Amino acid sequence: MAILPKEKDYRRFPRVDSRLPVRYQLGGGQDFDNVLCNDISCGGIKFTSERFIPTSTPVMLEINVLNRLIRPIGKISWSTPLAHSDRNQMGIEFTDFNVLERNYLKDFVNMQLGQI
Repeated sequence: MAILPKEKDYRRFPRVDSRLPVRYQLGGGQDFDNVLCNDISCGGIKFTSERFIPTSTPVMLEINVLNRLIRPIGKISWSTPLAHSDRNQMGIEFTDFNVLERNYLKDFVNMQLGQI
């Protein structure tokens, strides 16, 4: 069996696999839900939830990064049901993000990638 070379990642922001605790609230909603993220970058986050959330839905996030809460606002950019499950995986694009918090996340991602 031949080993295929890894495809080049053309994403704008490098992402890292991480299981950070996340609380999220849908725009206009009152309740928060808790999940763990699957991966994160300075441009967004991916997580799995038991809820289906349509694309373009605004989302307020609280992400615990090394015991510091960052609070970006984003929108659902894609949502896919997981096979043989009642769960959905979704990607959230950050649309509003405090500069200091974004820089903190950037340092975290770079540290995970071994670039610090």
